[in-house]
Amino acid sequence: MSAIFESTIKMAQGSKEDWYIELRDAIEEKIEICADLQEYSKKIEELGAPYGGNIEVKWDKDMNVPPYVMDTIRFEMSKLQREIEQETGESLIKEGV
Repeated sequence: MSAIFESTIKMAQGSKEDWYIELRDAIEEKIEICADLQEYSKKIEELGAPYGGNIEVKWDKDMNVPPYVMDTIRFEMSKLQREIEQETGESLIKEGV
């Protein structure tokens, strides 16, 4: 059984540009606020360690997150994925899982 983490993209109060990710461990009922994807990557690794990295991530976004912010996040996620894959020498996306 894998742990379930809920990741919700939210906008900073009163901002049309600044976003953050609320990371919630559904089993431990623990919530972390991540200001960027680098912080998110570190927090998900920390929270996933007790589960042996066996985690499932469910993504969501608040209704007020505009498309251009989602585009920025997707771009940054893709860039971070490439960097991690280059460091580890293996793909983060597993086929047939």
